[in-house]
Amino acid sequence: MQTIYLYHQNEQTFPPFPEMVLALGYFDGVHTGHREVIQTAKRKAQQKGCALGIMTFHPHPKAVLSPHASEETMRYITPLRHKEEQLKKEGPDYLFVIHFDTFFASQEPQDFVDNYIIKLNTVHVVAGFDFSYGRLGKGTMETMPFHSRNQLEQTVVGEVKRNGEKVSSTLIREYIEAGNVKEAAAFLGRTYSIRGTVEKGEQRGRTIGFPTANIRKNEAYITPAAGVYAVRIQVEDKWLDGVCNIGYKPTFHEEAPEEPIIEVHIFHFDRNIYGSDTEVAFYSYIRGEEKFNGAAELVEEMNRDAKKAKEILQARIDVP
Repeated sequence: MQTIYLYHQNEQTFPPFPEMVLALGYFDGVHTGHREVIQTAKRKAQQKGCALGIMTFHPHPKAVLSPHASEETMRYITPLRHKEEQLKKEGPDYLFVIHFDTFFASQEPQDFVDNYIIKLNTVHVVAGFDFSYGRLGKGTMETMPFHSRNQLEQTVVGEVKRNGEKVSSTLIREYIEAGNVKEAAAFLGRTYSIRGTVEKGEQRGRTIGFPTANIRKNEAYITPAAGVYAVRIQVEDKWLDGVCNIGYKPTFHEEAPEEPIIEVHIFHFDRNIYGSDTEVAFYSYIRGEEKFNGAAELVEEMNRDAKKAKEILQARIDVP
C-alpha cells in the first residue's frame, strides 16, 4: 500500500495513476459498515482489473467546523496512525489522506470532484449513502454523476445494521464512552484497543500486591468510562491477560486529574517494561470505579476483579 498525503493549499501534482476504484469516507474505527464500503470497492476493482484506492480525511471535520470542538480536544476510535494500519489490512493499492481544514472545507463540490477524484484517474467511486463532500456538504452521492460529468460510475452502499441499529462511528463512540466495550467490539468487528507507552506511576500497586503498568495514551483515543475491565495487553510481540482500572483512584485521592489514569495489572508478570510501547484491548466491563475504606478493602475487591477478569478472558473466542 502506498500512502499519499494531500494538502489543498498546495498545487497537487500527481504521478500517473492506473485506473482506480476509489472508496470514500472518514472511516473512524474502520468498523463493519466501513469495511462493507471498502470491500465493495475491492470487488469492483477486481471486476474491472483496476487499482483499489481508499480516500480518508484528517482531522475529523467536526474538529475544524464545530464551534464546540477543536483538534486538541477531538478524540477518536482510531487516531490517524491506527486507522492507517486498519485500512492497510483491507488490501488497497493506495491510501489517500486529505488534510481537512477550513480552506479545504470551503471548496465547492465541483472542485472536490475535479481535484481529488478525476485527477486520480478514478473510474468508479464507492461510498456510503450518507457520504457528502464540498462546502456545507452540498455534494452527495446523488450529485456525483453531475459533478463528474458522467465520467465516473458509482456504487452507493446502504445502511449496515446490527440488531436493528445502524452501524456508525457515533454509536460506537457512545458505547465506548459508556464502558460498553463488548457492544462496541460487536459493531467494530474487533476488540476496541488503545495504544500508549508504559510510564511510572505512583507505584502504590506494588506495596499492596497488585503492581500495575500505567499507560499514557500516545494519540487522541476515546477513553472508556471509568471502571474496571478485563483486558489483554501487548508486551513486545505477546498478548498477555490482565485487569485494567480506568479512573481517578478515589480511595487515595480527593481531587481527580484532568485525564483518567489507565493502569493494567498483568497476570503472572513481574518484568520492568517502563518506556515500552504497548496496546491495551478491552474485552469486558466488570464494574464502575469505587471509593473504598482503605487499602485492605480495595485489595479484597481487586482480588475479586482479577478472578472475574480471568474467567472472562479464559472464555474468550477471539484475540486482538
